[in-house]
Amino acid sequence: MPRTESELELTQRADRIREAIDALKRERSDLVGEGWVAPPECHIARYRAKGAKYHYWYYQLRASSAIFPKANKKGEFSRFKHLGKAGSQAHIDGVNAVIRRAKIEHLNSAIEALYESWLDLYPDEEKVGHRVE
Repeated sequence: MPRTESELELTQRADRIREAIDALKRERSDLVGEGWVAPPECHIARYRAKGAKYHYWYYQLRASSAIFPKANKKGEFSRFKHLGKAGSQAHIDGVNAVIRRAKIEHLNSAIEALYESWLDLYPDEEKVGHRVE
């Protein structure tokens, strides 16, 4: 039985949405593969420490709850992860981890929005083979 033009168009639109979702999922997977991803609700903070003669600026990753293992006490956690001086490898890694997390959160939002759009194409019935997971 030949398909009507509207059924063909609907299938093409669904396929475009599915392809877009797949591309975003690949991009998300690539980001996760690039390195450590900062936990949710963490940000980079700068703080000043006072030495014997000078003040120094250091950086840390701050969380809303104690999630970072303490270096000197096993089984205890802190809200802070020391990253060191500006430009240190730990500082750059921390900044990149926060950036990766933000990008992943935006990709997740875009995937969810596209999935909602896909569902709008089939409001009254669920089509076998069209379910995007």
